[in-house]
Amino acid sequence: MPKNILNRARSRQLTKHHKIAVAGVAALGTAALAFSAAPSNADTVTTGAPATTAQVAATGTVLQNVKGTVTDQLAAKNIKLDTLAAQKKAADAAVVKKAAVDAAVKKAAQERAVPAAAGRSAQRLEMQPVAAKTYANNLDGWIRQSLDIMKAKHIPGSYSGLHRNIMRESSGNPQAINNWDINAVNGIPSKGLLQVIPPTFQAYHVPGTSWNIYDPVANITAAANYAAHRYGSIDNVNSAY
Repeated sequence: MPKNILNRARSRQLTKHHKIAVAGVAALGTAALAFSAAPSNADTVTTGAPATTAQVAATGTVLQNVKGTVTDQLAAKNIKLDTLAAQKKAADAAVVKKAAVDAAVKKAAQERAVPAAAGRSAQRLEMQPVAAKTYANNLDGWIRQSLDIMKAKHIPGSYSGLHRNIMRESSGNPQAINNWDINAVNGIPSKGLLQVIPPTFQAYHVPGTSWNIYDPVANITAAANYAAHRYGSIDNVNSAY
């Protein structure tokens, strides 16, 4: 076979094989593109070929789920905030109520304490011992002490009536004694400021005073008691009695 004819036959054969190879490569490329366009397990959408209806629906479902989840989370947070606000409001109200109760209790205690303190003060005043009245140890003091006793025993008499009779009978000497009159002769001489004989002193002795006839106060009160029974009052006595 001529050389030129052989070369042309080989050229046509190579061209046929080359076309087959190119077609195979194109088919493999198409398959690869188709595989790449399909969604993977990670829901990856590859740009290139238009998305199918199923893919759009799936994407919309995912977006709707995300929106619902965010809305639910915001609602839950709002509920939690409302709950915390209500709890704080209740706590504040409890604090205010407790403060009001404490103030009322304190006020009531203070109001109870005032009369109680006044009562204790009054009780202390009542329990305080009254200081005993003191009298001078002289004729003025003896007369004044006798008048207080006479007043308590309802025995009439005045300062001037006592003083006048004392000065006439003893000149104010509580140890005076009459050893010359009839009473002295009878063995019962008159004694003391108002010259009282022992039987009269004993009969008209005023309880609470001394039994000593020479005691100034005892002598005066016994003599005033005797004069009240016999003359109505020591004030009515102007001479020996």
